[in-house]
This record gives sequence, C-alpha cells and structure tokens, in this order.
Amino acid sequence: MRRLLILSLLCCSQLFMLNGCVSKPVLQTDAGLFHDELFTAPAEPVSAETVFKLNPAMQQFLDREIRKQSRIHSDQRALYMALYDEGKLRLRYDSSYTRNASDTFDTRSGNCLSLVIMTAAFAKQMGLKTTYQKVFLEEEWSRAGELYFSSEHVNIVLGQRKLAMTIDNTGSEPMIVDFLQRGEAANLRSIEIDENTIIAMFMNNRAAEALARNDYHQAYWWVRAAINADNQFAAAYNTLGVIYMKLNQAEPAYRALTAALALNPKSLVTMSNMVQTLNGLDRVAEANELSQRMFDEQPHPPFHFFQLGLAAMNRNDYAAAKSLFKRELKRAPDYHEFHFWLGLAHFRLGEIADAEKELNLAKQNSSNQKDLALYAAKLNYLNARR
Repeated sequence: MRRLLILSLLCCSQLFMLNGCVSKPVLQTDAGLFHDELFTAPAEPVSAETVFKLNPAMQQFLDREIRKQSRIHSDQRALYMALYDEGKLRLRYDSSYTRNASDTFDTRSGNCLSLVIMTAAFAKQMGLKTTYQKVFLEEEWSRAGELYFSSEHVNIVLGQRKLAMTIDNTGSEPMIVDFLQRGEAANLRSIEIDENTIIAMFMNNRAAEALARNDYHQAYWWVRAAINADNQFAAAYNTLGVIYMKLNQAEPAYRALTAALALNPKSLVTMSNMVQTLNGLDRVAEANELSQRMFDEQPHPPFHFFQLGLAAMNRNDYAAAKSLFKRELKRAPDYHEFHFWLGLAHFRLGEIADAEKELNLAKQNSSNQKDLALYAAKLNYLNARR
C-alpha cells in the first residue's frame, strides 16, 4: 500500500495536543534538527513581520467603519459588529491557504487561523486585549495525495478573559470571535495559547501547504521559522520530520519526530510517521512495537475504510466500495471527499438519484473554491447524463 504521511494543521491543520499541567521538556533547536544545506533559498519571504500587519485598506476600514461603531459601543463590540455582525466583509471559509491579516482582508476568505490573525491585527491597532484559544473539537481530517492532514481549531477572545466565559453584545465583557455559530464557541472547552504559538501555527500551516504542492524547499524554511517562533510546538517538529521523509533523509526525520514525541508522547499522528521512519532505518522490531501500540489505541485509523473503498473501486467491486465509504462517513459525516466517492460508487451501480444526492453533499461540504468547482462540474455532467 502507498505510504501515508500525516501532518497537523490548524483548521485550520494538525495540530498538537496540549496537556494542561504536564510540564514539557525544553528542546534545543540547534540539536542536529536543521539541515539548511539540503535546501535551496526560499522562493518567497519567510517572516513573522507581516502576519499581523495592517495594509492601507485595513487602516481605512478601521478609521471609517470600526471607529464609527466605537462612538456607540465598546471597542470590542465595535470591532465585532464592523467585521461580522453587519456582514460588511462577508467572509467565507477557505481551507486551501492560510492567509496573513492583510491577505484575509483583501480576499475576504480564510481558515479559522486566518480569521484569528486578521481580527487580532485590528484589535492590536485599537489597543484591545486579545487572548488566543485552542478549542477542543473533534479532530478533522483531510488529504492531498499521500499527505494526510489532522486539523484542529483556534479562536480569539476580545477583552478581559474571565473564568466564566460569556458573550456580551452590549457591554465590555469578553467576546469570542469564531467561525462557529455564535453561541456554540462559548460553550466549548478551550485553553489559552501564546501569540508565539499562533505565529508558529501560521508558519507550520504554510509549510504543510507548500508540502502539498511538493515544494519541499519552501516548506522547510517555513517550518524552521515555526520552530524558532515556538520551540514547544510539537506539530512543527512532525512537519519537519515529514519533509525529511519526503527527501528520504531517514536519520534527520527520526530526530525531528523524536523531538515531536518528546513534546506530545500520545500523538498517533507522529507515531504513524515514526513507524515509517523506523522501517526506513531497518529498525523493524521497534517499528512493529510502535505499530502494535497504535493499533491498540486505534484499530481503525482515519481513512482506513476509505482506503479499502478505493481499493474496491479499483477492482470494480462497487457494492463493496459503497459499503466501505458509508462506514467512513459514519465517522466523518461532513467530509466532502467521502461523499464524492460514495456518489461515484452509486453512479457505477446505476443508482443515479443516490449519486446526485452524494455529489450535492460533497459540494455543500467543500471547504475551498477548487473543490466546489470540481463537484459542481460533476453534478452538471450527471444532470446532462440524466
């Protein structure tokens, strides 16, 4: 079977697990982890300087729209209303690219991390206190070829953080800004994270997105910067390990993944990559032991039934494929690609109405414009056939 490399992203992409009161080892980032000599110079600038920077259009929006609301409401309420309540920006969710503040504003789109960064940029300019949160939602998965992405969620709180978090639409109480429904975000368990971690998340996402384009050199410089921004961010070490794996550099990959596991020993994402690395180093017994540990924790990992379904499609066993795709959808009912392949299985079986239903669900659940256009074209083709 083709190897699967797993990355962590925010919304957003994998991310990492933060374990409240557990102290973490302090890692030395110069301990043989970086190998600049393997990579060409970055084709695009890699810097934290532009992450929260306002462009002239943003400054104008702040002066004309947000300040106008500040004469009537609290500053955090004014910012929230100008950005979201009145729908002036009409932001749309787009998982394809993690944007900085100005790009998010200009394109009116982004993932949850992009939204947090843009909101924070305005809040900083207004002198508002900002608190970043990692939110504990059910882990989401996606893929690009042999790369698999585990995604987690972040949001931002405007104003003073309190133990009993509420949303106040009139006064100076804390306000949560989130892509989730307004009442939903306030009721979810979350932990506070530092701004340096937000910057590391941004850079790690950029690295993962470069990897998906097979741009290993740009990916390396982004993830290197992510580790320098926050050397306790486990997901970045995992991404660094995957970059080395793609270049068949097993020893550097092993060191990077070892660092990731030191920070997050329970990460099945990193364990999966480590199994492949250990096999590449001919440390088969260790790989088998770690594989068994993973199987004990999770006998059927994400995409397990999906992969079996693809194999069934390849041997023209469409009934088996349909059953397997349905099993995967029970675990992730909103993932667009599962609906697409189930629709294709229905189509091969001559079940045209069911195929159309699944393609519509794939279109509704698509998280970027590219997938949306693809599923729309498939639906048009299906309608033409009908």
